[in-house]
Amino acid sequence: MYKAYCRVYQVVFKGVSGFLPWREPVLLQGENSVRKLAGLIHEKGRRKVLVVTDKGIASLGLMNGMLEEMDRSGVAYVIFDQTVPNPTIENIETALEMYKKSSCDGIVAFGGGSSMDCAKGIGARLVRPEKSIPQLKGVLKVRKRLPVLFAVPTTAGTGSEATIAAVISNPETHEKYPINDVSLIPHYAVLDPNLTIGLPKHITSTTGMDALTHAVEAYIGRSNTKETLIHSRNATKMIFRYLERAYENGGDLEAREQMLKASYFAGVAFTRAYVGYVHAVAHTLGGFYGTPHGLANAVILPYVLEYYGDAVHRSLAELADLVGLGKSGDREEQKAKAFIREVRAMNKRMGIPEKIQGIQEKDIPLMVERAHKESNPLYPVPRIFHRKDLENIYRMIKE
Repeated sequence: MYKAYCRVYQVVFKGVSGFLPWREPVLLQGENSVRKLAGLIHEKGRRKVLVVTDKGIASLGLMNGMLEEMDRSGVAYVIFDQTVPNPTIENIETALEMYKKSSCDGIVAFGGGSSMDCAKGIGARLVRPEKSIPQLKGVLKVRKRLPVLFAVPTTAGTGSEATIAAVISNPETHEKYPINDVSLIPHYAVLDPNLTIGLPKHITSTTGMDALTHAVEAYIGRSNTKETLIHSRNATKMIFRYLERAYENGGDLEAREQMLKASYFAGVAFTRAYVGYVHAVAHTLGGFYGTPHGLANAVILPYVLEYYGDAVHRSLAELADLVGLGKSGDREEQKAKAFIREVRAMNKRMGIPEKIQGIQEKDIPLMVERAHKESNPLYPVPRIFHRKDLENIYRMIKE
């Protein structure tokens, strides 16, 4: 009965989502495209923007070109550089006060997924002042147009510049949960490969595998559209071709540019087709232990794909053929297993561990409950997991 309930919920939700005002951000792409952002902000009549970033980004000088152009274009700005990994409710509220006191009328999210999540949280609270962040948790709780949001990713992984999701952490309860609403999709996004040139290897690898997780979970799910299937396939093909190139040679501009595009395509795919149990488990690890999201996804992905069994053989076989892993005459099961093996091999070649350190036995029951609640009945996964299945996953990934 429970599985039937989940499937009915997902079918109804997919039907309803077809009537939502989906959109994709307007893109600025290519080398030094971030310098064009100031002109766009000015053109859109924004008088003063809040730039949301973190201290690491600010110290590296990655924003200098953009800020110079803002000064030249007469665009006023204030900088909030206190974003933390896995942004918190307090983080968002502090930035929100800066936005209000500075009389801003637009937001620039500059950085990785955390900066974009923080910026989206600020926007959600601005248009829903009567609701707290915990009250906005879940699906379609915002439902109002945000101030103009410009997203500038400095990693190729989260795809947050294209998505409906803002993932927020509550350190008091060890929760990490998404706010999902079409109004959170940024209005404009900048894909400038120069901003990713200096990424350390471990960030390049884990954020890249984060993007692959988005593409794969979207592809194997049951809420795909013709467009999301195309985006998932394109992203998967590009990641298999360019991720390890970017990892081995951080200055490979073509690889960096293609990975940014792959991350974006994967973001467009999963924001409509949704994700699955890899993300539900990864969110609990981030909430309890601060495990970086990309690292968690990279480690968990092959375990969950294996656990799905024959429910994903056909779709993974298609991806295996796409990236040149399928052999003529192989059965779907053989191709699917070849795909999973290659995911593990990619992780190994890029120094990503096979297990997650620090998982405490006493925390597993609560993490199971939270992962179960996040994923069921919403996520249109290929096979419904029960609590025992999720418990098994935690024990598989536990070092």
